[in-house]
Amino acid sequence: MNTSFSLRRVALLLLALSLFTISVSRATDWPRYRGINGSGVSTDGAIPAEWTEANTLWKIDIEGAGHGSPVIHGDKLFLLTAVSDKPETEEAAPAAAKGNKKKGKKKGKGAVSYQWRTMCLEIKTGKTLWQKDFDKRTFKGHRFNSAASSTAAADSKRVIFSWGTPDQLTLVSMSHRGEVHWQKDLGPVVGGHGFAASPVLVGDLVVLNNDQEKKSGDLFALHADTGEQAWKVERKSERISYSVPCVYPTKAHGDVLVFTNWQHGFTAIHPKTGAVIADKSVFNLDTNERAISSPIIAGDLVIGTCGFTANPKHCVAMKLGSDGWKEVWRIEKNVPHIPSPIVIGEKAYLIDDSGIATCVEAATGKEIWKARMEGVEGSIFGSPVSDGTNIFVADESGNVHVLEVADEYRFVAKNKLGEPCKTTPALSAGMIFVRTEGSLRAVGNR
Repeated sequence: MNTSFSLRRVALLLLALSLFTISVSRATDWPRYRGINGSGVSTDGAIPAEWTEANTLWKIDIEGAGHGSPVIHGDKLFLLTAVSDKPETEEAAPAAAKGNKKKGKKKGKGAVSYQWRTMCLEIKTGKTLWQKDFDKRTFKGHRFNSAASSTAAADSKRVIFSWGTPDQLTLVSMSHRGEVHWQKDLGPVVGGHGFAASPVLVGDLVVLNNDQEKKSGDLFALHADTGEQAWKVERKSERISYSVPCVYPTKAHGDVLVFTNWQHGFTAIHPKTGAVIADKSVFNLDTNERAISSPIIAGDLVIGTCGFTANPKHCVAMKLGSDGWKEVWRIEKNVPHIPSPIVIGEKAYLIDDSGIATCVEAATGKEIWKARMEGVEGSIFGSPVSDGTNIFVADESGNVHVLEVADEYRFVAKNKLGEPCKTTPALSAGMIFVRTEGSLRAVGNR
């Protein structure tokens, strides 16, 4: 193990320990969207860069639709899927995706009846330990969205699932054995693109970004044990958001929850009380934008993005002090709209929707290198993840691209999955788990 790898691992462990409000997780756990605190990084085991039959540990079919990612606690993997009454056709060809981005080519999916299914698998074998179906409801959303785009959140006591329809936002708490602790109807979901937010567990609270359209959304926390409301923050959002909050340690205010949104920009919330500590609009309010990617921590900064298809996109690094938010740096070229940034050591990596990768100094935003990844087919809808040595990111056609964490652009491998993929992988103990259109597979060293 080289020295830089060891330092990165120590830094990540210290960060996890410092965030005392985050539900306790082991290094091998991947407890929420993009792992511990949404970093996208797990250094508890090296992931194979080139995938073969020999290091494919298992692959299973998953019935139904879903762009949500797996989460892992201990030896269990949890996943949400939505099974429709009729088979869906996935419009995932690169040409179709590019054509849809042209002006006047926007297109939504018609309303379809689904039954949401929660699942638990054994991570070493892919064996289904249990699954539970919930009531059927009708979902309608953007054709790049799915009825199960939400990623669950898990700790040692529970796993939280969420899904949303025009008439009902559902949150369910379940035990690791598949027993329902509680189920909540949190009102309608207002937003033509459909629901895709993911919950997080912060101490004994379940927190969700519920920014919706027409100023109808909010941010809220429920008591994890009972599902009763702990706090709610009213919002003035004009567009539904999908960004997942993170916990940000500050000297001035302690640990705070950070949310990103088009109108509100960066919002810092006291995790226990829901009090708004600071709210600063930093994105362009003159054009329609949407916060889809999730904020991440970079030392004493938090980095977030916002934008919309052909409109300008913004990556902004902010610092919270006793006098509120202060902008530290900003990038507005080749910024990802849907994929989230990733920070590894002292560098931040931005991989935009078309496959252009940019590496910058995390503290300053100064560009180190930029390159177009070769062999990208279609758009990138999932976010990059890393084992500290390499970065893994999937394109919509089902190719997982591997880049080395380095001071210059180094392309390592392209792994073909053979199925469309719009999801973010999960990592645990030297294994990577990737969900495609109809399956879930695990790759790792045997």
